[in-house]
Amino acid sequence: MPLPRYKQINTDITPYYHCTSRCVRQSFLCGRDKRTGANYEHRRKWITDRLHKLSQAFAIDLCAYAVMHNHIHVVLHIAKGRADGWSMDEVLLRWRMFYKCPPIVQRYLDDQHQAFTEKESDKIKSLSVQYRERLQSISWFMRLLNEYIARRANKEDECTGYFWERRFRSQAILDEKALAAVMAYVDLNPIRANIATSLQTSKHTSIHYRMNAQRVRKTPKYLMVFSDQAIKTQPHLPFNYHDYISLVEATFKVHRDKCTRTIPKLPHGLLSKIGMDQEKWRLLTSRFETFFSGPVGNESKMRKFADGCKRGSRPNVKNAIKYLS
Repeated sequence: MPLPRYKQINTDITPYYHCTSRCVRQSFLCGRDKRTGANYEHRRKWITDRLHKLSQAFAIDLCAYAVMHNHIHVVLHIAKGRADGWSMDEVLLRWRMFYKCPPIVQRYLDDQHQAFTEKESDKIKSLSVQYRERLQSISWFMRLLNEYIARRANKEDECTGYFWERRFRSQAILDEKALAAVMAYVDLNPIRANIATSLQTSKHTSIHYRMNAQRVRKTPKYLMVFSDQAIKTQPHLPFNYHDYISLVEATFKVHRDKCTRTIPKLPHGLLSKIGMDQEKWRLLTSRFETFFSGPVGNESKMRKFADGCKRGSRPNVKNAIKYLS
């Protein structure tokens, strides 16, 4: 039986989460189905565009993503407290980007000079509080992603029914080792699936988007930036961009050359910073979801997360000791 979401997400312990959604029957509903010849490749851009739009409206940052032929991966950062700094008007306008608000909210946004009764004002404030909470919720982020794609795909196919299998799956990412590994795992998904031959041709992934932005000397508009790309107090990932790209490129070369068993050493690079063994890194970035089905981090943080979420079991602790200690 699936765990309730409050046992999977706890922003007091970690703001980072790896979420996945898979198409029904693992069908190629977002790519080209070699068996039937049907081509749904254009839907991958639907998902990418929707992710970018959601990242602009929500108090949630996109760290990494990969849109595959029959599933998607996203690594999200909940910017706790960011939404608290938004005015009531800003909250209402952000929510209206996705849903048609109640008539009273529409009236308020269209003409703020008109008079409202105390009861009406209280109702507007109450709705803004509700929307503010939703705009920093992973559940609502994934709902607005998956629901939109399902409706649009069903309309195109002139059918009804489920597009995604059940609800999305989420993993709490508890430390820097786990964060670096899961981001690389997500960015390298098309390489492992043999639908891309290089990072530059790995379309509909965050690393492809980052590298294109870097090529024209811009910061990626819709992604959380790295530490060396951040401006002043801007939220950022705890890694250097060039260290991360170099490491992912080296990991890709290992995947391409099956005879190579170790990743080339990267002096003063990301592996040194996070203190991870090269062989462990190679295994984690190729089998992350095999080793971990729940929260991911070192042993003590996994136990702390389980206690904080009131979970009786502590899954994958042995693997945490083996690969992340």
